Amino acid sequence: MTDCGCEKAKADLEEYLHHELERSEYADISEHLAHCEDCSDEVHLGQVLTDAVKRACRDTAPEELRVQVISSLRLTITH
Repeated sequence: MTDCGCEKAKADLEEYLHHELERSEYADISEHLAHCEDCSDEVHLGQVLTDAVKRACRDTAPEELRVQVISSLRLTITH
């Protein structure tokens, strides 16, 4: 493993947070984060935001709104 540097770590932040990187890339970024406070702070912020979005996505729209949206989409598709 090699330290990938700040540029690579920040560029791949989203993929890192969602475990969408190859093992070697994930390991390189993890190693970098262990030694870089700035990038670790970015990852922490990214994780907090990701968790907030996940919580928000658990909420569902009221049934009346869902019916209106689906009806509107169907009208758009048929015209």
